[in-house]
Amino acid sequence: MEPDVSIETSCMIRIAVLPIGDVPSTLLRDYHSMLLRHCTIPLSTISSFYTEHQKSPFAHQPWETGSLRFKFVLGGAPPSPWEDFQPHRKILGVIGICHCPSSPDLDLVIDQFNAAWRGYSSVLVQRCFAFSPGDSQLEDTKKRENLVLFPPSDRSAQELHLQTMMQDISASLLMEFEKWVLQAESAGTILKTPLDSQATLSSEEVIKAKKRRLARAQKTIGDYCLLAGSPVDANAHYSTALELARLTADYFWYAGALEGSVCALLVDRMGQKDIAIEDEVRYRYNSVIVHYRKSFIQENAQRVSPLTFELEATLKLARFLCRRELAKEVAELLTSAADGAKSLIDASDKLILFVEIARLFGTLGYQRKAAFFSRQVAQLYLQQENRFAAISAMQVLAMTTKAYRVQSRTSISKQSLSDETETGHVDSGKMHHQSVVSLFESQWSTLQMVVLREILLSAVRAGDPLAAWSAAARLLRSYYPLITPAGQNGLARALTNSAERLPSGTRCADPALPFIRLYSFPLHPSQMDIVKRNPAREDWWAGSAPSGPFIYTPFSKGESNDNSKQELIWIVGEPVQVFVELANPCGFDLSVDSIYLSVQSGNFDAFPLSVDLPPNSSQVITLSGIPTSIGPVVIRGCTVHCFGVITEHRFKDVDNLLLGAAQGLVLSDPFRCCGSPRLRSVSVPSISVIPPLPLLVSHVVGGDGAIILYEGEIRDVWINLANAGTVPIEQVHISLSGKNQDSVISIAYENLKSALPLKPGAEVTIPVTLKGWRLFLGESDTAAGKNAFGSMGRTLKDGSSPSLLIHYAGPLGDAQDIETNKSSVPPGRRLIVPLQICVLQGLSFVKARLLSMEIPAHVGESPSSLANMDSKPFGEAVGYSKIDRLVKIDPFRGSWGLRFLELELSNPTGVVFDISVSVQLEKSGNEDNLSVDCAAEYGYPKTRIDRDHFARVLIPLEHFKLPFLDGSIFSKDLQSDGSTAGRNSNFSERNTKAELNASIKNLISRIKVQWQSGRNCSGELNCKDAIQAALQSSVMDVLLPDPLTFGFRLARNGSENAAKLDLPKESDTSIQHIASKNSVIAHDMTPFEVLVRNNTKETIKMNLSVTCRDVAGANSIEGAKATVIWAGVLSGITMEVPPLEETKHGFSLYFLVPGEYTLVAAAVIDDANDVLRARAKSESSDEPIFCRGPPFHVHVNGTA
Repeated sequence: MEPDVSIETSCMIRIAVLPIGDVPSTLLRDYHSMLLRHCTIPLSTISSFYTEHQKSPFAHQPWETGSLRFKFVLGGAPPSPWEDFQPHRKILGVIGICHCPSSPDLDLVIDQFNAAWRGYSSVLVQRCFAFSPGDSQLEDTKKRENLVLFPPSDRSAQELHLQTMMQDISASLLMEFEKWVLQAESAGTILKTPLDSQATLSSEEVIKAKKRRLARAQKTIGDYCLLAGSPVDANAHYSTALELARLTADYFWYAGALEGSVCALLVDRMGQKDIAIEDEVRYRYNSVIVHYRKSFIQENAQRVSPLTFELEATLKLARFLCRRELAKEVAELLTSAADGAKSLIDASDKLILFVEIARLFGTLGYQRKAAFFSRQVAQLYLQQENRFAAISAMQVLAMTTKAYRVQSRTSISKQSLSDETETGHVDSGKMHHQSVVSLFESQWSTLQMVVLREILLSAVRAGDPLAAWSAAARLLRSYYPLITPAGQNGLARALTNSAERLPSGTRCADPALPFIRLYSFPLHPSQMDIVKRNPAREDWWAGSAPSGPFIYTPFSKGESNDNSKQELIWIVGEPVQVFVELANPCGFDLSVDSIYLSVQSGNFDAFPLSVDLPPNSSQVITLSGIPTSIGPVVIRGCTVHCFGVITEHRFKDVDNLLLGAAQGLVLSDPFRCCGSPRLRSVSVPSISVIPPLPLLVSHVVGGDGAIILYEGEIRDVWINLANAGTVPIEQVHISLSGKNQDSVISIAYENLKSALPLKPGAEVTIPVTLKGWRLFLGESDTAAGKNAFGSMGRTLKDGSSPSLLIHYAGPLGDAQDIETNKSSVPPGRRLIVPLQICVLQGLSFVKARLLSMEIPAHVGESPSSLANMDSKPFGEAVGYSKIDRLVKIDPFRGSWGLRFLELELSNPTGVVFDISVSVQLEKSGNEDNLSVDCAAEYGYPKTRIDRDHFARVLIPLEHFKLPFLDGSIFSKDLQSDGSTAGRNSNFSERNTKAELNASIKNLISRIKVQWQSGRNCSGELNCKDAIQAALQSSVMDVLLPDPLTFGFRLARNGSENAAKLDLPKESDTSIQHIASKNSVIAHDMTPFEVLVRNNTKETIKMNLSVTCRDVAGANSIEGAKATVIWAGVLSGITMEVPPLEETKHGFSLYFLVPGEYTLVAAAVIDDANDVLRARAKSESSDEPIFCRGPPFHVHVNGTA
């Protein structure tokens, strides 16, 4: 059998193309390709070379439309025993190819050429083409027969010259055909085939052979008419041959003549096809196949058989009908031909048959059937124990890999990998993209493994280590679940052995192990947040919240969560990281010599990393690199050096693999079988590299660990900032974020601002003052546990600590560029400095309550001033210590019932605390007072609280009285009906309420409870809430004074001032201690004065009365047992006191019995206004207002 046969093969003149001398292979293929362009020579172009010596036997030669067809056989072909039966099998011409620079001796070339063409007995024309002759060869005038020189020239000139020579050869062959036909018609010829008996013929056989000779001669003349391009003449001879062969039952030659008539029909129609011609060809060729089958002789079956011609005829018909519409009919013909292969004796015939069947199935689109017969071809090659056969087998198997979907990446086109799932036409000839049979069914997978094993075996035999490595890699990577551990180890050894035969650094397009998938793109550290910059605003960072390295963030408002829109920004010169996960699902230790990111663009330097993976394990690693220049960065996967070969592992391949595993199309998920959890698909974002930016890094001086504070503790923390970039920092701003921002008391922002511009490598340290915040109930329970430090991690994870936000930026750049292109403004950055504060429970409040007590005052010669002492510094009072000032009766208070705030504290910690309570009093200037710089803060001595102990602290509230009682405070009650409320009154009311609230807050803020533990640990308790809760019901009593304030004093030597009670001397208002040097003596008339002060802004009319009681509380003035005699008026005293002023009333007492006495003043206000009734909380307008003063103590000494 012959390859590449068709119906038109019968009209092709076979020309052998032989290299003469030393011809480089590349030049030989080039010259051969030039000849292939002249496979068809029109008869109209050879008339100038054609000479008619006698009348041509081709009476119907189509000189205008006909042509001669050639088939160039490079290297020639051995003679065929069937040349008499089919003349087109003969080598009718020989063309020698000579390269003159390689063969300078032309005589030797001619000798070699003559020796070469004489090996073909059927040659009619011979020429030797000598290309690129030298000058000496061109000047050689010696005439050499059949040698044609092609002088050096351009390609077009050589092709034109070659075309002329081919026309000459065509004319010579046509004249030789005419001679042969004329000779055959006149003298006849004897034509034999291998089917004819080789033994001595009997008389009957000789007679039979003579009858058949005429039919065979007519058939052969018809064949030469076809070769000469005259189909009409050929058809006439074929018709005669068919009639004669039918009469002599010469089925074999009958089939040959019928086959030639079909070729003449197609040549005459010049390749035109219609249904009638197609039906005619189908009918005739079916008859050809039947008659070839009839010519089968059983006794010749072991020696020679016409089966090859039957199969060739089947293939010719199949090739003629080969199109989609007739796919079923063609498939039946090819299946019939494949069945006939079982009867073929010669292995080369089987090889050619399977090659042709595979080609035709491939033309139909039946890729699997074509791959099947291609594998049969490879099996025939592998049966030959030689390297060249193994190379052929490997090449044939490589063509089947696409159909079996095990092809190497080198054979895959540059189309998207998603197109790989698009299969060819299924056996029915229809495409079903969505209903593709699973690529990894058990039987299909087994077949794929067999194909890859055959490729591996053929590559090893062919001595191609790279192909062997590729096949082993594909086999191990795709089908590891179906391979036993021993088989996996064997493939690993095959990979290693193949790599040993390869040069170092060899790359292969097919990856082996491990499996690599993209794990994540980690967010940049907080130092690398990028912020868009608005140069038109002073707060250039406002309105552009940073999103880490991603331009898109799922927390942005108004944007959908679409990962495909992610854009990643990298900065030139700053290291970046990418997390990838490796998996080794095989049963051997995998050593990866190096792995690094595979970047398609050239602006990224990747850092390699070596990894060792145990059997059936996975590992997440960090791959890093540095962008080197601006522009986009495309990361396709990872470059891996493993098993001695460098391969590229693309992320998209593994994503498709995992998608197939999720849909059940893949045997197994390599990551799941290694114990790795299911991971969502991570797509590679669009990465762009921008120019360098400044980089601010921070650390806490003394260590970056947690800052442990007790509640209320105040401490300075020093933060060091350094510019680690290559661009100076010119703009900076510090703000706070997160919870408990109040814990940051102060930030030395000026220290940082004064250091600008912060050049690369420069540092600056800024102090930050922190205060431990108050823990809530649940946090207090955690912090109060015995293992307080063990709960530190939990406290930090809660995110309760504040953070410093430092927005900074480098130079703006050229102002003109900024105006023309706002996008050219270099972005800024944001540094987040988390203040990792761990607050532990310190002193805690148990409860707070308000206490009151009565302490009588002592009467002395100098009375207590009833004016507001808050308007004067207490330093003006003589003889008071700090303790006295905290517990002394407030002389400006109407009621001498002292009020104290009691705070109960506990220490649940393991350290000792020293507590100090201080009250800060306001300092107000006085026109007559020059000493205004005295201390205004008074505190108790420190109180120590041991571990697990309690302590109580008393805070007097007498210093917080308002200076006077204003009616506007009660405006809400006065205007409850709303009839007289206007805009001005409402405004005044709001102001007064605001003043009252401010006074309450001022009262609370002036009380401070501070603590200290050790030398460097100190703080302040937040007692505002506790004090406010304790004062919630009595805040008005604490702040508001009584309407009237009463006081007593001795009036010795003061009778001259009796007429001037309204204008007391300033010197008489000094305060004396209770241990006054002037005492009251019994049996002596002692003058007293009662002082009444009006604390309102309106005049008060009242009835005053004075009572003296003894130590038992009985009235010592009235009754039968009175011990005190008086002079003056003590009851029913009518007085009128001006606003905010004092009024005196004098009287004298004569004490009969020494001892302790108490003076009490009281007043009844008959015509009280609304202010007084509101202060007294009186509901009836007719009820009188009763005001009682505090008791004054009088110590009466006996006589000497």
